[in-house]
Amino acid sequence: MSGEARTDVEAVEAANAALYEAVERGDIDALTDYWLNDDVSVVHPGWPVLNGRDEVMRSYALIMANTEYIQFFLTDVEVSVLGDTAVVTCTENILSGGPAEADGSAGPLIGGLVVATNVFRRDEDGRWRVWAHHGSPILVEEDDEDEDGDGIGGVDGMDPEGGTLL
Repeated sequence: MSGEARTDVEAVEAANAALYEAVERGDIDALTDYWLNDDVSVVHPGWPVLNGRDEVMRSYALIMANTEYIQFFLTDVEVSVLGDTAVVTCTENILSGGPAEADGSAGPLIGGLVVATNVFRRDEDGRWRVWAHHGSPILVEEDDEDEDGDGIGGVDGMDPEGGTLL
């Protein structure tokens, strides 16, 4: 690997990490700066495709406004750079929490796994900025008996008989 390619990979890794850190901080201004100014798209898990900078930024603002706490532990990070385009794939190990309880104590924390693809493009100023983000939830195997109590496990959201989404 050439020195330039290694530098690009490191720069994309740093841009990817900064993107998640901005979401963790709830810093919409920083997050906005990490995205390209045109033709961007996002797919949040369970959401339709959102196109255009205004729609994408509005989606993140909604997520941040309705999430008291969020932390990402990125694993399986792979970076590929070709010219002025880069693709990052990773697993988002997410820990999030809702609003505080009535007594002021912390709300419940929920964990989740999402596989993500982040596409970056080098902007005119030489910075790597997000062009597209796609997140897809990872279905987790159940450890307990299913609702019928017959002990047939399966994958959350999957029909153990037919394997289709419920």
